[in-house]
Amino acid sequence: MTYVVAFDNSPLARAALSRAVTFARASDQTVVAVTAIPKDSSLARQRGWLGGNETFSVETVADNLAGVVADFGPDVRFEYQTVDRYAPRGRVSRAIRDVAVRNDAEVVFIGSDNAGRMIGGITSVGQNVSADDRYDVHIVRHADAE
Repeated sequence: MTYVVAFDNSPLARAALSRAVTFARASDQTVVAVTAIPKDSSLARQRGWLGGNETFSVETVADNLAGVVADFGPDVRFEYQTVDRYAPRGRVSRAIRDVAVRNDAEVVFIGSDNAGRMIGGITSVGQNVSADDRYDVHIVRHADAE
């Protein structure tokens, strides 16, 4: 089985990936970090996915994110799907769910500071990702102290 992490390199996504790696090591699971990469250079720069002088391409962003993910452990895999520049949250969620289903995920880890007491209160991709009952969902609401 596999743990899948919705990963955008935000502090909460990094915390979610860290927790998934910790759990995976304890349970001998595989970890796959997945990012939905919009075809949007300004968003890539805003999220810190590109260095100052790098020219935007989906492949460059994917390589940069794969490098970040590799820092969490050599056995952590990285996958991405490309989405349109103005992709709605539902399309991003579908990309994460597709990777989770394709990898036979046991648990999907999501970093979300919008998670309330009920899963319906999540205004991030978490609400749509959690709608699939083929896997459990672990919501990380607090970034690890660094």
